[in-house]
Amino acid sequence: METIKLRDEYIKLGQALKAAGFVPSGLDAKIVIQDGQVRVNGEVTYQRGKKLHDGDVVEFDGEEIRIVG
Repeated sequence: METIKLRDEYIKLGQALKAAGFVPSGLDAKIVIQDGQVRVNGEVTYQRGKKLHDGDVVEFDGEEIRIVG
């Protein structure tokens, strides 16, 4: 499981996928999110700009990212 420490109040979903190295670019993040391949806290999300806060968990391709404040 990857961990991303917040520098601000939140991080956007597309940015988190890139920061964790799950996708190489924002375009790739957009594609996998729009294809329904990404879950936030167990629910499929289609919003690349979804704000992630402390405690959120992102799942993609069998991997997880935990957001910590």
